[in-house]
Amino acid sequence: MTASSPWEWSAEEIKRVGYQVVDLVAEHLTQLPSEPVFQPFPDELRQQWLATPVPREGRPATEILEQFAREIEPYPFGNGHPRFAGWVNPPPVILSIFAESLAAAMNPSVAGGNHASVHLEQQVVNWLKEIAGFPLAAGGLLVSGGSLANLTGLAVARFAKAEPDVRQEGLQPSTAKLIVYVGEGGHSCLTKAVELLGIGRQNIRVIPDDAHFRLDLAALESAIQRDLEAGHRPMAVAASAGTVNMGAIDSFPEIADLCRRYDLWFHIDGAYGTPAILSDRYGPALASINLADSLALDPHKWLYVPVEAGLVLVKDAELMRAAFSLVPPYLAMDEAAQRVSGPRWFSEYGVQQTRGFRALKIWMALSYHGLKGYKAAIEKDITLAESLADQVRASSDFELLEPRSLSIVCFRYKPAGVGEGQLNALNQKLLLELQLSGRFFLSGTTIRGNFWLRACIVNPRMSQDDISPLLEILRDLGKRMTV
Repeated sequence: MTASSPWEWSAEEIKRVGYQVVDLVAEHLTQLPSEPVFQPFPDELRQQWLATPVPREGRPATEILEQFAREIEPYPFGNGHPRFAGWVNPPPVILSIFAESLAAAMNPSVAGGNHASVHLEQQVVNWLKEIAGFPLAAGGLLVSGGSLANLTGLAVARFAKAEPDVRQEGLQPSTAKLIVYVGEGGHSCLTKAVELLGIGRQNIRVIPDDAHFRLDLAALESAIQRDLEAGHRPMAVAASAGTVNMGAIDSFPEIADLCRRYDLWFHIDGAYGTPAILSDRYGPALASINLADSLALDPHKWLYVPVEAGLVLVKDAELMRAAFSLVPPYLAMDEAAQRVSGPRWFSEYGVQQTRGFRALKIWMALSYHGLKGYKAAIEKDITLAESLADQVRASSDFELLEPRSLSIVCFRYKPAGVGEGQLNALNQKLLLELQLSGRFFLSGTTIRGNFWLRACIVNPRMSQDDISPLLEILRDLGKRMTV
């Protein structure tokens, strides 16, 4: 049976295909634990896809879903699996999967207006302000992820600190150079943001880490003083609430004090680590995150919401609007039209005009699990990371990188008889073997010249039974290898 019209389906037709989709979702999610964590996409199939021309005629929905089940579903990224601990990619909240479908069915543009998706986004943004300790009067916007959240926050910083008016005159060569200060462990998207904002990579000052992998305060102040003496304009400090390499949390009160004294914007990249504010272990270290002028937070990381779901908060909402607002004539409405136009449009607070209905999946996830449920899940991730770290400490053939923080564990295989000069190559090869084995999935990173295996546990499907065999799996693979 096929739909009576390719554009207008009956309720029965929607249900028939919809039930097939739900069956595929249920099968995928429940069968994942028995499948390899990861397997490469077949090159033969890739070549076949690339050689397939655009369809001239349509196909039945059932046939398309069968192709999905045969050629797409068997080769996922891997992050839905209980043994996935790579990068910062969690499995999705189940209810949020359905939220994505419901949001797509409504398909609103959430630039603004007086419809449910606009007001729900405002509620969700307010909930996230409350979690981060920001005032309700702060500006906030759901975006695609940390990259755009950090770009947006630094764009407001540029507007606030650049002279002359950067929106009117741009960045002129004759003006003092704007300088942005980033920690050694700062995410690469901060560099991209500085480049895109026209400030230039040469005007980033990478501040070395201290012994705890946090931004070194003395080095930061010295760099600011040198730039002032050179006639430059220090603009912003971009600190981290959970660096992506190590999970390190910078010293926010001290950085905030420096920013006040030298008139710098204080931005925090908390895309990964901010939700740990709900935990007993890291809540105190993150409580001062509200000292920032702007904050990036990714619900699609440690709130387990399906991608894409990022957030930027700016304490001064009017400044945020002044940095972006540009209302074209076709959207201008007077007060009499507010029943249609609604509150100030989200598009006045960022770079996107057409915006998707991101709020629904976050709203459903927070409504279903509540802060109590999230606290338990986040603390479980932290406990599993601490368990893995304890196992590494107790093993004579593995080395732990310390101090460690949040739910990240960096370690390396270091068997007897292997020289220091061979360890990087050994662990790089070991990581590849582990990933291709499908038995567990870690990522890797290089810190201070050494390559480390990196586990980032943001996975409520993971249990101690998944973590316990990891070192033995690595040991087994390592013994078979030669460097």
